Amino acid sequence: MNIKDFRFDGSKKFKIKNFDTKQEGSFKDRQEAESRREDHIMELQGLQDRLYAEGKEGVLIIFQAMDAAGKDGAVKYVMSGINPAGVSVHNFKVPSTEELAHDYLWRAMKVAPQRGMITIFNRSYYEDVLVVKVHSLHKKVSLPERVLKNDIFEDRYKQIKNYEKHLHENGFRVIKIFLNISKDEQKKQFLQRIDDPAKNWKFGDGDIVERGYWDNYMEAYEDAINATSTPECPWYVVPSDKKWFARAVIAEIIVSTLEEIDPKYPVVSEDRKKKLAEFRELLINEK
Repeated sequence: MNIKDFRFDGSKKFKIKNFDTKQEGSFKDRQEAESRREDHIMELQGLQDRLYAEGKEGVLIIFQAMDAAGKDGAVKYVMSGINPAGVSVHNFKVPSTEELAHDYLWRAMKVAPQRGMITIFNRSYYEDVLVVKVHSLHKKVSLPERVLKNDIFEDRYKQIKNYEKHLHENGFRVIKIFLNISKDEQKKQFLQRIDDPAKNWKFGDGDIVERGYWDNYMEAYEDAINATSTPECPWYVVPSDKKWFARAVIAEIIVSTLEEIDPKYPVVSEDRKKKLAEFRELLINEK
């Protein structure tokens, strides 16, 4: 799979209306795509084990999407191939009073990955240039006039780019994934949640309200992706009408990033090897 087809690093513009959310790539069918699952799990396990052991780089994976695009399923898919000891997951919901008292990046910064670790954000600080932009929520926060007089979202795009550049330059990779679902597919997913009693809990009144702002969100996503895509911290726009295909693409993206890092197990010094040999003898001769 050529994941470059889904990569936006600032060298080309992302046009949401020209993006096919129903893509299936070169797979013959769903079964063929899902047959790669075990391979992905094994690859992820080996790469993550070396990443953790080396302890030099950390990885931040960001999932952004409209409701019903499959963020939770994508997180579960990734987690199925990772040792829980080396990963943390953070869900970003409506900011708390404490979080609103700080700058919008604060709540993300305090849970950023450690070296050797993978951190997954289910939504992220990008909410502050998406839902906040769509609903003008910044006007309801206690911000000084000098901030509100500026183009606050252009400022935030720059701040986000600078923060992600800061992470990259300090040894942390940032993988940003937009699960791009069509409005028709979202409708189908919503109806399933309403019709299936086991899925009723997934549907909230706000889902219908937010759907009414679909075009505004699409514009906000397009603007944010184009404004914050860089070679070091690119966006990956993943077609998500076929969730089995989306998960295959996501796995390829994460595996390829870890392969690029190419983590190694720490090399043991000669002195340490001698010490280990002594311990080995003690264990063998133990009575």
